[in-house]
Amino acid sequence: MKSPNSTALDRLELMQTFVRIVEAGSLSAAATQMGSTQPTISRRLQWLEKLLGLRLLQRSTHTMRLTEDGERCYAHAKSLLENWAAVEADLRGAKDQPRGQLRVIAPHAFGQEALIKPLAAFLADCPEVSVDWLLHDREANLIAEGIDCAIHVGGVQDPSLVAVQLAEVPRILVASPVLLDLDAPPRKPADLQALPWLSLPHLHQDELDLLQRGTGQRERVRLSPRLRTDSLYAARSAVREGVGAALVSAWLVADDLATGRLCQLIPDWEASALPVHLVYPYARIYPARLRAFANVMRQAMPGIAGMRPPGVR
Repeated sequence: MKSPNSTALDRLELMQTFVRIVEAGSLSAAATQMGSTQPTISRRLQWLEKLLGLRLLQRSTHTMRLTEDGERCYAHAKSLLENWAAVEADLRGAKDQPRGQLRVIAPHAFGQEALIKPLAAFLADCPEVSVDWLLHDREANLIAEGIDCAIHVGGVQDPSLVAVQLAEVPRILVASPVLLDLDAPPRKPADLQALPWLSLPHLHQDELDLLQRGTGQRERVRLSPRLRTDSLYAARSAVREGVGAALVSAWLVADDLATGRLCQLIPDWEASALPVHLVYPYARIYPARLRAFANVMRQAMPGIAGMRPPGVR
């Protein structure tokens, strides 16, 4: 490579190196993956920054993070490289087959259980694609972390992201039969106050805001939880043990309701459903692997037990 302002091919190589640095997480890791040396990778980064007149990365002894200009450059560079790959494939007569690596973030519990079957279907349909399946409950910076897309439960506020609603999650009231007086189960929201409760603070506070299906009537019920937890699985296990009733996502307890291990309380009432979106950074052209993943999730998600299509009541 002769200089930072030589040929277009050189510039493409600089972009490829920059994308690899971001996705590998360090210059040394990028060098290993590219079969190069760290000084060479560092020199290419410096050339790209000089060529653009921008600082793309902030580096210290132990950390490396993208600047705002670096985030924009990464998004453009990744799109440019994918477009170039599509041009090569088209000119060589290759079909637009899904291939390469797809990095996906999903909520921890949801990604462990409900999404594995559609993920397996996607991998079976796309044998040339490999997936990094990353489970986090935090908000992620998709561009900075080199993530292609995320399954997001709840509203999407970031205007830079494309958000495709796949389904929605009903939130229902459940309890173990051992907790209930089966001769006098709760029949209206006010009856719920007599029960012990579990609370998931990241989903609701010590109050239930309930909506009656069909009528749209709303009721608020104050609770005094005996147990608070940030784990969906811990909440489900505690409800099974009769510790208390809980408001939970319907998919989490679909099997328990089907087998009678848990009962749904006042079935005409539930909390507002949570939308489930597939989100990804905006680009002019999206790779075939992302389009294929979106199609599989769009078709499979509403059919998962305890889920429903958007807008269905």
